[in-house]
Amino acid sequence: MNGKLITFEGSEGAGKTTALNEIIKRIKPQLGDRLVTTREPGGNVISEEIRNIIMDSKNNNMDARTEALLFAAARRQHLVDKVIPALEAGKLVLCDRYVESSVAYQGAARGIGEQAIWDLNQFATDGLKPDLTVYFDVPIEVGLDRIMQHRTNEINRLDKQQHDFYVKVHDAYEEIAADHPDQVVKIDATQSVDEVVADVLNLIKSRVPEYFN
Repeated sequence: MNGKLITFEGSEGAGKTTALNEIIKRIKPQLGDRLVTTREPGGNVISEEIRNIIMDSKNNNMDARTEALLFAAARRQHLVDKVIPALEAGKLVLCDRYVESSVAYQGAARGIGEQAIWDLNQFATDGLKPDLTVYFDVPIEVGLDRIMQHRTNEINRLDKQQHDFYVKVHDAYEEIAADHPDQVVKIDATQSVDEVVADVLNLIKSRVPEYFN
């Protein structure tokens, strides 16, 4: 596959989706149809239906392993339908969340075990790793405050966890970043949106300059 996969990670309220949307606006005119943007869970019809089940606040009693399996199933279908064809066509794929989210949320915070989630997703992805993972790092309290201030009309099931849940998520992301320094790059997400976007754009252009020459 000649394309490149860049994923975006962070705890709830890190601002990664806001920044990603702005980045897309800035590079889409230059890249045109060489740019593919997507998200997880979701990104295609079947995976979006699975997403609706995962995020529905009516499903608060969902078993943790069921949740992990649904994320992995959505990820597999998403890869087959959208990501892999784009990479085979030489395109740049920007994806909002990937395996690292499952490791942090289901593996660490849900207590399933991080290695168990890595193993499950090794099967789901057939070992497909991102060329770059941008990790939006923000203190837990800042992220939670942003959720309550800016997402009052869209607070899904995963936003309604206890504080300790998000401590585990944050700690897991820090561990992932430390263990995979060649893949995962931390961005200070406490900065203004413009500053975050500028940092991420510089990072992307340095990692995949062939798309911007």
